[in-house]
Amino acid sequence: MKIGVVGTGYVGLVSGTCLAEMGNDVVCVDIDEGKINSLKKGKVPIYEPGLEDLLLQNIAEGRMSFTTKLADALDCQVLFLALPTPAGEDGSADLRYILGVAEEIGKQLAGYIVIIDKSTVPVGTAKKVAETIAKHTDRGFDVVSNPEFLREGHAVEDFLNPERIVIGSSSTRATKLMQELYSPFVRETPGKLIVTDEASAEMIKYAANAMLAARISFVNELSQLCEAVGADIEMVRRGMGSDERIGPAFLYPGPGYGGSCFPKDTQALAHMAKEQGLELSIVQSTIDANSRQKQVLPNKVRNYFKDDLKGKTLALWGLAFKNDTDDIRESPALAIIEALTKEGCNIVAYDPQATDNVAQKYQENKQLSFVHNMYDAPKDADALIIATEWKEFFAPDFERIKKLLKNPVIFDGRNLYDPSEVGGYGFYYECIGRKIVTG
Repeated sequence: MKIGVVGTGYVGLVSGTCLAEMGNDVVCVDIDEGKINSLKKGKVPIYEPGLEDLLLQNIAEGRMSFTTKLADALDCQVLFLALPTPAGEDGSADLRYILGVAEEIGKQLAGYIVIIDKSTVPVGTAKKVAETIAKHTDRGFDVVSNPEFLREGHAVEDFLNPERIVIGSSSTRATKLMQELYSPFVRETPGKLIVTDEASAEMIKYAANAMLAARISFVNELSQLCEAVGADIEMVRRGMGSDERIGPAFLYPGPGYGGSCFPKDTQALAHMAKEQGLELSIVQSTIDANSRQKQVLPNKVRNYFKDDLKGKTLALWGLAFKNDTDDIRESPALAIIEALTKEGCNIVAYDPQATDNVAQKYQENKQLSFVHNMYDAPKDADALIIATEWKEFFAPDFERIKKLLKNPVIFDGRNLYDPSEVGGYGFYYECIGRKIVTG
């Protein structure tokens, strides 16, 4: 099948590469000429495990090409729209990029094509895209909603071995084409392919993300209660998660969720409800709880130093919003940086992948510096903060860290260690939802 993908961001590039891996001919379109030129050379603009090797392989085999011209993709059978939908000030999803491309499609369309909304978009977007295209052409086309369910750090695996594929379409012709497109991915498990109407498909993605975000915020709020009453959130979440009706996934306490999906999608869902005269109080509470959670680590640091932070140097391990990605969008680490540098702290940060993105964002912040080795960060620092659960942080040399720090103090936002073990090295160790160890 000949496939077009408009947008070479996270979703577009992963989708295009994985579809090419199944033997399709894929042309990727982007208005960023620099990005397109880099992709032609096999340079991937994002960090995603396994993506670069797959991309290079499919370029070499002639199944992937890149262009800045939309017209080059309009002779395809299907055209994916994988464009940004940033949150507006009121929380609504900004559809200007999608509808702008829809205008161009309508003006240039020559024959039947299936337009696929791959971006996370509000209910009713497929209808809006169809109406926008139809203003400019009388050629045949269909618009399908096909939301992505890719976890950053596992996106290639998720696309090639999906838990489910949702196709929202009221067109028999388009549905048949989509089933054909995805048949290699569900050959052994056809029940994973779910066909719905367009509106339901659009709602499924928001509902799933809001549920996962709510689980994270619930366990984060519960962790604060555990601290107050002397319970251990790690034992509590294991006890909860062993109930098959609940399960263990997304019940890990931390410094708050981030990334490109949960913050934006919960806000968009709440906004959609308000437009219908409804209030999703659980979703709104999830948003509010997460905002508070991002201040938990800064508050722990303030309390320990008795609000005397000016001139203190703090080591920070982790900048990405989660491990195995360089994505810093809505990362809790950014909230930590902004809160503590504002109060006079100097922060020395280390991250295996996200350093360049943070350095670019905070070029004017002279209190923030970066190192390229995890053990260079705590050198002569007053404390160590852990914000991201990179695997290389799981089993550090505590004796070495203790010698490097001015004070043996660790604030662990990911509960990576056994408190009694860390305390045995003489550290003051404070994490999320567990008793403080004073060494």
